[in-house]
Amino acid sequence: MVEELVTAGVGLACAGAVYFMAAARVVRQYERGVVLRLGKLTSAVRPPGFTMIIPGIDRMRKVNMQIVTMPVPAQEGITRDNVTVRVDAVVYFKVVDAADAVIRVEDYRFAVSQMAQTSLRSIIGKSELDDLLSNREKLNQGLELMMDSPAIGWGVTVDRVEIKDVSLPETMKRSMARQAEATRDRRARVINADAELQASKKLAEAAAAMSDQPAALQLRLLQTVVAVAAEKNSTLVLPFPVELLRFLERSAQQGQVPAGPPETADRREPVRRPDGASAAEEPLPGAERLEVLPDVENPADLPAHLATEEPVDLPADVPTDVPVDLPEDLR
Repeated sequence: MVEELVTAGVGLACAGAVYFMAAARVVRQYERGVVLRLGKLTSAVRPPGFTMIIPGIDRMRKVNMQIVTMPVPAQEGITRDNVTVRVDAVVYFKVVDAADAVIRVEDYRFAVSQMAQTSLRSIIGKSELDDLLSNREKLNQGLELMMDSPAIGWGVTVDRVEIKDVSLPETMKRSMARQAEATRDRRARVINADAELQASKKLAEAAAAMSDQPAALQLRLLQTVVAVAAEKNSTLVLPFPVELLRFLERSAQQGQVPAGPPETADRREPVRRPDGASAAEEPLPGAERLEVLPDVENPADLPAHLATEEPVDLPADVPTDVPVDLPEDLR
């Protein structure tokens, strides 16, 4: 009798252990458990942690609540400006309602993938090539709105959509390269022309300043010679501008002293000293007041200041007994 009770107790313990192992479930922190009892959804979704189900009656499906990163295969389409392109993208989504993700859609991952591909094709047909290349933020927002509306009914929300790459045909790439090269060439020419205009204005101002001061041109020429000589060239070609020639000509004309008329020139005569010493050519005192008398026959024709008979006052230091040799034409 005792042996039968012990055997029954061991059998019940073993059965309980098997039942416990079959009914025990562990739900992770990032998961939620959806239990179907006899094919019918129970009211409560099992939270993370340890939970029990009825083996053979309940079936529990775990749903991942993390953000899922799903790449969208490259889709080929024609843009509004009739350019064939291939565009691929990536979708970030997550499940917000585990029960709807299990009940309302067969496979929410496959559904989101197909919806992303169709939305990408639609957005390619509605956009132009320039928008695909430069205005991707606006296209990303449009894709997100197109995918988020039907996904809400599946218990899924689209967090973000990004266009990864846009592949263009080789002919289009060459055309765009030529366009970019032409644009850069135009900018370079405009910048060069602007620089030439500014340089011409500065050169005009410099020329005006040098015309006021001719010596500045010569100084600038010397600076150019010094700059060229610093390169250690064996041959130096020196430009000689016409303005410098005119400057030198004006300087030469200003340096010449005009000669006076022969009739008003000072006469300096050698003076013989009484002691018989060698005579030196020294100007007589008061020689600056001497004038050459004009050759006239009638005294009345003399100038008024020479026709007077008033005596001439000589300085006291002029000797009166020194003989003076005058030329033949003045004796």
